[in-house]
Amino acid sequence: MKKALLAVSFGTSRPDTLEKSIAPVEAALAQALPERQVFRAFTSGVIRRRLEQRDGVYIDSLSGVLERLDEAGYDDVLVQPVCILNGGEYDGIAAGTMPWAGRFCRFALGRPLLASAEDCRAAAGAVVRELEAPAEDEALVFMGHGSERFASPAYAFTERALHDLGWERAFLGAMEGRPTLDEVMDCLRAHPRIRRVRLQPFMVTAGRHAEKEMAGEGDSWRTRLTGAGYQVECVFRGLGEYPAFRALFAGHARAAERS
Repeated sequence: MKKALLAVSFGTSRPDTLEKSIAPVEAALAQALPERQVFRAFTSGVIRRRLEQRDGVYIDSLSGVLERLDEAGYDDVLVQPVCILNGGEYDGIAAGTMPWAGRFCRFALGRPLLASAEDCRAAAGAVVRELEAPAEDEALVFMGHGSERFASPAYAFTERALHDLGWERAFLGAMEGRPTLDEVMDCLRAHPRIRRVRLQPFMVTAGRHAEKEMAGEGDSWRTRLTGAGYQVECVFRGLGEYPAFRALFAGHARAAERS
């Protein structure tokens, strides 16, 4: 049987970010399932058009890749979303695969990074392995994209798991949904010794949201935290840059392979 593994992400229009964050996740998927040929799809039409018009780089959509796989005679297709939450982005990927699932002899869809409490504990473990623990006067604050439907339990479970691992000054907030930045700042105030905040995106890539909503001018997380009296350091590294997080995505793909 001809086997394919389709890695689907929102995408990025920045070649350096693609090579630092998304491409390494795809490489980890290829290493985890070497019998499958790996393909790439971006869900964002805006990003795909920008890459093609600006750089002459064509990256297909989810439906476009699935159509090509069908035409090329692939029998067994595994789709692995490269996204964090079981929210709107994942729902769109799942819905986009439905018309195609019956076109292949075998079809499987992997889970996003934080699909269960066990996933949240695994993500907390990845943070502890990859990042430096906060100092006594420091907090580690992650900014996730969030989702109105699922952000609160996923981020809250991950934060609790970090606290259980001894990282009591690590917090997760969301741009959309909850926990909000206001709620994160309430948590910071409960630790009077905190004077410094290390601010980092809890996203696959450190792209536009990290530059604008997290670290930009105006009403960004950085300016609000600075205005509250904290010394803020912004870290521009997406989760895809860390081997431990890439391994979690690969583990989800292996689980989908066994399903």
